[in-house]
Amino acid sequence: MTSLFLSIIPIIILIWMMTKKNGLPSHIALPITALMVGALQLFYFGTDLTLISANIIAGILSAITPISIVAGAILLNRMIYLSGSEDIIRRWLEGISKNQVAQLMIIGWAFAFMIEGASGFGTPAAIAAPILVGLGFNPLKVAMLALVMNSVPVSFGAVGTPTWFGFSNLGLDDATLLATGKISALIHFVAAFVIPPLALRFIVSWQTIRQNYLFVLTSTLSCTVPYFMLAQWNYEFPALVGGAIGLILSVVVARFGLGLAHKEPQESVQMATGNETFANADTSVDLQVSVRTSNSHSNPLGTNSKGTDQAVPFSQIIKAMTPTILLITILIVTRIKQLGIKPLLTDSTEIFTLSLGPLGDFSISQALILKLSHIFGTDVSWAYKTLYVPALIPFLLVVLISIPLFKLEGHVVRQMFSETANRIKMPFIALVGALIMVKLMMTGGENSPIMTTGQAFSDLMGTSWQFVGAYLGALGAFFSGSATVSNLTFGAIQQTIAINVGLPQTTILALQSVGGAMGNMVCINNIIAVSTILGIANKEGYIIKRTVIPMLIYGIVAAIMSTLV
Repeated sequence: MTSLFLSIIPIIILIWMMTKKNGLPSHIALPITALMVGALQLFYFGTDLTLISANIIAGILSAITPISIVAGAILLNRMIYLSGSEDIIRRWLEGISKNQVAQLMIIGWAFAFMIEGASGFGTPAAIAAPILVGLGFNPLKVAMLALVMNSVPVSFGAVGTPTWFGFSNLGLDDATLLATGKISALIHFVAAFVIPPLALRFIVSWQTIRQNYLFVLTSTLSCTVPYFMLAQWNYEFPALVGGAIGLILSVVVARFGLGLAHKEPQESVQMATGNETFANADTSVDLQVSVRTSNSHSNPLGTNSKGTDQAVPFSQIIKAMTPTILLITILIVTRIKQLGIKPLLTDSTEIFTLSLGPLGDFSISQALILKLSHIFGTDVSWAYKTLYVPALIPFLLVVLISIPLFKLEGHVVRQMFSETANRIKMPFIALVGALIMVKLMMTGGENSPIMTTGQAFSDLMGTSWQFVGAYLGALGAFFSGSATVSNLTFGAIQQTIAINVGLPQTTILALQSVGGAMGNMVCINNIIAVSTILGIANKEGYIIKRTVIPMLIYGIVAAIMSTLV
């Protein structure tokens, strides 16, 4: 009991620090929590100092992956803004429909659904959220909407990585893995009836949602029906194909105004020009956001600056969308292994090795995978897939292609990189704290704080475990920032519990997969990432307090569905 209490107390304190009135920002709260976990490992669990030190080094290095992705996303966002593409896209989307619900569903739901299917890694929020802010929506509310929306497709995100790789250490045959995916898809399909409305409520009123619910439902089903159908025979492409079909159908339906209210009630969504402040009465917070307007800055695209009511020429739309089209194309081509490029970007064949003495062995592979093995003589290691992590490819690559495409001047390019560097300083500290905490929570094998917590809850629940199993998956995503890592970490626990208490293995693993996906809503890494991209400071606790509600509802849906499959 003491081990369980000490295992969970750092997390309770972390949540309290970040969600209390005048809560601490994540770049302070997370390093404090990491220090607490380290002290517990050393003085209570008796973990060797060398092993603790090795995990601290691995945690620091592991922060390079998420921060490089965030940096790439911000750089692309600044390029799109400064080139004038953001204004063109905004005007085009307003031309499709000025209805706020339609805009939120097309970009925040269907477009993000497709991007999750291609890439994962938090990329959907990084790309979709700035577009919505460019349309005039409050950035803090957009961040919450993006986090909640990006849950349903996650189990099959990044071409199915959370499923086929997340459970790769469990010895499952392909039939069992497919059966697990089918159940996951069914639970997500049902949850999708409530998740988009809950996400929309962060921005618009229930009255507006009701008036436009036919469109909301149509847009939702246009993604989830093909998603569910494809999951019956494949666990790699449901999100990618479902999102692509859903995006096309959502745009077509919105263009004809089907299911949309002809006249919307006045909403408290404020537009911003230049660097104006978004007033937020609910949070008493001023968020400085740069939203491009038709008469601000020079315009490389040559757009009409006399207003936004005129139709946008098709050639301008294509040019403005080129970076996004390139991004999606590169993501798809590099993520589908059958095309032959993915193996080249993930080739781990070593071409260079160097001993760093006590620090470990450093190596570089043919695919430029950087790896540090045997840190301080332990089994702890770190690796960074330089060409596969979506930082250099596609983010930086697309930016470099776009600079001559839009004929951006040198001072503009310098501004892009300068603004990106300034935005990632504090998030980097927060991510270092988060990943050190995660590494230390997982140190100790079966006696680690994470395993102790999971096993204690399973012992307590017995055969009723299926009613809370999804929340363990969410806890893993909260810690690690990844549904894949959550499945890798807790998949074995869930499998053992299922066998021990006599529950269907595929059902419990599906709950784990769904839990890892819904945990994206409260995942610290994702919250930091989307907040950084949107220029939101010190609101992580505020966001968690609000996104945890739809996450809890998601878990209830999963629990009910687990009794019916």
